[in-house]
Amino acid sequence: MSRLKKRYHEEIKDVLRKKFDYKNQMLIPALEKVIISMGVAEAVKDKNVMQDCVKELALISGQKPIVTKAKISIANFKLREGQEVGLKVTLRGVRMFDFFDRFCNIVCPRIRDFRGFKRKGDRRGSFSLGLQDQQMFPELNLDEVKRDQGMNITFVTSAKNDEECIELLTQLGLPFTR
Repeated sequence: MSRLKKRYHEEIKDVLRKKFDYKNQMLIPALEKVIISMGVAEAVKDKNVMQDCVKELALISGQKPIVTKAKISIANFKLREGQEVGLKVTLRGVRMFDFFDRFCNIVCPRIRDFRGFKRKGDRRGSFSLGLQDQQMFPELNLDEVKRDQGMNITFVTSAKNDEECIELLTQLGLPFTR
């Protein structure tokens, strides 16, 4: 069992139960999954870009990403239906807790000019954030990174509203602004 999951079951559940006064143990919010996605627009022009991004995202997440394809054609973007335009990884279980722990304790302090994330969710119990580049992840060899590639990370929880979601993520260690 990862140390974050152990801490969640031993300490954080009790703190959340006392703060929100849950009658039933099953109402206590939990982290369900972490979704990491990349939009790779340059893959339309150069096929090697997609292979590099697949390799980097696999190193970051510890799991092979799936390639997402365009659903419709858009002539102004020179995009055709079925072209590969993005990557996505869904982490659950042990990999999710390991990634979350590494993200909070190793990656966030390495973000340039970082003062914390804004306390704003999607009003349904999830929290999304965007990163400008992938170079703050220690798994990547910076000599092999050819270009900066941003990514979106979504933390999906079983919380019913933003307040519960933000409190859960704060207790788990995600740094927010004060």
